[in-house]
Amino acid sequence: MSAVHKNIVILISGSGSNMAAIVRAAERRHWGDRYGARVAAVISNKAEVGGLGVAREHHIPTAVLDHKGFASREAFDAALMTEIDRHGPALVVLAGFMRILTPGFVQHYEGRLINIHPSLLPAFTGLNTHQRAIDMGCRFAGATVHRVTAELDHGDILDQAVVPVLPGDTAQALAARVLTQEHIMYPRAVEQLLAAG
Repeated sequence: MSAVHKNIVILISGSGSNMAAIVRAAERRHWGDRYGARVAAVISNKAEVGGLGVAREHHIPTAVLDHKGFASREAFDAALMTEIDRHGPALVVLAGFMRILTPGFVQHYEGRLINIHPSLLPAFTGLNTHQRAIDMGCRFAGATVHRVTAELDHGDILDQAVVPVLPGDTAQALAARVLTQEHIMYPRAVEQLLAAG
């Protein structure tokens, strides 16, 4: 078995379903043996979210930093960087982490910070992506894994999944179909980065 030298830190704010998909892929596809990689920690800005329980079930260390306890966005991000850096991350993976990150944070993890966004970027940056796609009459929607830059929902596209918008779709129905594809695509994108070295 190869020594672990590629730590992955995942940031969540909720149920952590994409985090869980990545953790399952790491176990099932033997990332430790194949790439010397492991999910080293899961960090949330909210206590008592379901994703923390999932991480603990897989014996992954967890931490909570409540952003409400900090005087500024910069102060929170500084504390978050300290917590993340304890694990020496090769990759920092945003998996439903509902915080806009400061430029200093993004710069600190330049080249190592990735996110998944529920639209086919560059279309529909920001929030309410599924309803906006329906309202615009789009035939297709989807999700994008991208490198994080200081500009919201920009950065190099690493992978995309396309999902048809069906007649009579609601935002909730479309979101559910997109999420099933996210759970396939996000682990795949992470693994491709690990394989690339």
